[in-house]
Amino acid sequence: MNVAITLFPGTNCDTDTQYAFEKLGHKATILWHKERTIPANTDLVVIAGGFSYGDYLRSGAIARFSPIVEGVIAHANKGGKVLGICNGFQILTEARLLPGALKRNEHLHFISKHQHVRVENNQNDFLRLLKVGDVLNLPIAHADGNYYADAQTIAQMEQKGQVLLRYSDASGAISNPNGSVGAIAGICNETKNVFGLMPHPERAIEILLGSDDGIKMLQGFASL
Repeated sequence: MNVAITLFPGTNCDTDTQYAFEKLGHKATILWHKERTIPANTDLVVIAGGFSYGDYLRSGAIARFSPIVEGVIAHANKGGKVLGICNGFQILTEARLLPGALKRNEHLHFISKHQHVRVENNQNDFLRLLKVGDVLNLPIAHADGNYYADAQTIAQMEQKGQVLLRYSDASGAISNPNGSVGAIAGICNETKNVFGLMPHPERAIEILLGSDDGIKMLQGFASL
């Protein structure tokens, strides 16, 4: 599988993401944000986490206008797979490739810790190797991870299987660290080729670092 990873000024998870996919046997290439197109042989585009443009104005709001995002949009519109992790999720909402928005955490504090999430839907390439109800232990690190969409949008997303992950405790009971509506931690678009989540699966691929629960998430994108 060929993976393209976008790099903006302020991105700090690009090499982590590259390491994770290469460890899993895939080819991963980093693309500078001034590139305008995604390589033709790309199977998956990953918008890595970090603090693009220092999170000035609004997280992801400036990066959304970088040239590479037009390439990401074109890739997605052709049915190509896109994954946004943390700041990448924020960028995807700003680019309107995913519904809703990410706002400041409920208690206005930056959160950095391991957090359990519960799989809500596995009818997609991202989570196809997992079961509904599986509980994963993944790192989170964000100040603007409070997912919001209006009630009608949330209802439509639930109906169409777009809510993929919810924050939970180790037993699977809801435990919401940031005030996210419905404790939502990850979603996808209607056609299920664009995915976004706040937790970091690329930081959870080795037990030495506290968890390897991210492996099946990332491997789900491998060719069927």
